[in-house]
Order: sequence, then structure tokens, then C-alpha cells
Amino acid sequence: MANEEVILLDFWPSMYGMRVRVALAEKGVNFVYKEENMVEKSTILLEMNPIYKKIPVLIHNGKPICESLNVVQYIDEVWKDKVTFLPSDTYEKYQALFRADYVEKVFDTGRKLWMGKGGEQQRRKENYIDSLRMLEGILGDKLYFGGEKIGYLDISLIGICSWFYTYEKFGEFSTEVETPKIIAWVKRCMKRESVSKYVAEPLKVYDFALKIRKHYGIE
Repeated sequence: MANEEVILLDFWPSMYGMRVRVALAEKGVNFVYKEENMVEKSTILLEMNPIYKKIPVLIHNGKPICESLNVVQYIDEVWKDKVTFLPSDTYEKYQALFRADYVEKVFDTGRKLWMGKGGEQQRRKENYIDSLRMLEGILGDKLYFGGEKIGYLDISLIGICSWFYTYEKFGEFSTEVETPKIIAWVKRCMKRESVSKYVAEPLKVYDFALKIRKHYGIE
């Protein structure tokens, strides 16, 4: 599309933002990245997402699209002359959409793990690992969740790999031991420039997590 303007309001450690960055890169869409300060939210973020006031927000020719899964679907539909993320088969398409919603549970159990403390930590770890194993079962022996090529569910989940180190440190476990097929999938994805360029560096994410815990008085 000629003369189009694509802006992404984002926050670098956000798994939700990472999925949008990867989707844009997979489609070969040039975009302007604008880092948001989530403490002092910018005027443009408040204007473009007045309901939730959250990132990521894709602004396409002045029009905002909010909520990361919606954004990925939008990208897939608008730039349809490129690669496609969602299956053409209706049943497979809605299976992918349904499973992407389950990814939110994985993210949530991971957040509770790195933000948790005390005697409940073992239970939090078990809940997180169980949710990841569920996804490993869906992956099976396929190269990607999308089959032979990266697809919607892969893009929905991929940002989590930048947080694996953080989860492992606070949960005292090995992701590769617990879910080896997920780690093999991550390694395949990381060979793609769209992923390696836009997924945050794990040690940097861990340092961010430590600062957040300190901010909330979690030691």
C-alpha cells in the first residue's frame, strides 16, 4: 500500500507487543515504533486507546486498532497479499483463534509465578508448567503450531520465550526439561529474523522483572 502510515505504540518487554512486532515483520510492513512510558502514559496513547489505555496500539493511517490479538488479525487481513497467519479452512481457523485465547492463561500463570512469593510458589510453578504442557500437546511433532509454516498461534505465543529465563529463575526449573518440544519450537522460531529482531533479550527482561518486584515490595 503506497503512502500508508503505520505506527506502533508499544512497551519493549510486553509479550503482547512482541506478537504485533513479529506479525508486522512477517508481513514485511514498515512501521514506526514509539516506546511508551507505562507510568506516565502519552497523550497519543490515551487518545488512541481511551477505553483500556494500554499498549500495544497499531495506528494505521490515523486509525487505531487495540488489543494485540485483534491487531494481529487486522494485520493478517489488511496485508493479505503477503504470507497468511490464519488457516483458510474455517474449522482450523477457529481452532487457532480458540487456542490463542488459551495463550492468555499461560501468560497469566507466568506472571503470577514471577510476581509471587512465599509458600504458594510451588503451586504457581505447577500451574504454569501445566499450561505450557497443554500447548506442547497441541504442538505435537509439528514444526510450528501453524504446521509447516509459522502461523497465528505461533505469533500469539512467541513473546513468551523472552520471559522463560525469568520464569525459570523464580520457579527454579528448566523449561527445556519440562517442555522440550516447546524449546525446540522456540529455537526454530528464533532463526527467523522477524522473531530474533523483535523479541526482547531474556536477561534484560529478567532485570526488568527484578525492578518491578522491588517497586511493589516483593523480595
